[in-house]
Amino acid sequence: MGRRTTRIAAGNSAAPRPAAGPVVHDAGWAGDARAAVGCAVLLLVLLLAIDTGAGTLSVPRGALWTGLAALLFAVLWPARVSVSRGRLVSRGLLSRSGVRTDRLVSVRWSDGVAQRLVLRDADGNRAEIDPKVLVANPPLWRVLDDDSRTSADRGSLRCGETALRQIAARVDRETARTVFRISGLE
Repeated sequence: MGRRTTRIAAGNSAAPRPAAGPVVHDAGWAGDARAAVGCAVLLLVLLLAIDTGAGTLSVPRGALWTGLAALLFAVLWPARVSVSRGRLVSRGLLSRSGVRTDRLVSVRWSDGVAQRLVLRDADGNRAEIDPKVLVANPPLWRVLDDDSRTSADRGSLRCGETALRQIAARVDRETARTVFRISGLE
């Protein structure tokens, strides 16, 4: 059987990469996606109901409320993160980015309202992910952690070991908390 390759259009490099090992997905993505749809629909229904109750509903106002609900949907839609050996891919509503996790050059926290982890690889590709995804999905974190250690061992990871240690501590804390909760010790 031949090697399977995937084409990821991200950053400056879109060269085919070999698929390596099983792909681990964000287990909470479907729930977050349903919540985004639910919030947008709820907002639309409430706005239309209020406007209808006030007797001011018209086609332009209905279009305005629909556009507002669509905007809320776009803002709330979660990125779908998947990791396989050597590769992390983040797919948003309109964007897709991927990095070679075994060739990372930097991992850092982004500045801004929402906390993001920014990963860059040696090919110039960049991906941003919510650190909560890694904390909520230890299998996803383990693959990324193993590959980042490979990058550090090879000497390509020039900055970001502090950010990775912080994420590791958060994952360990949450895993311990879950174990205590399941065993009834919390």
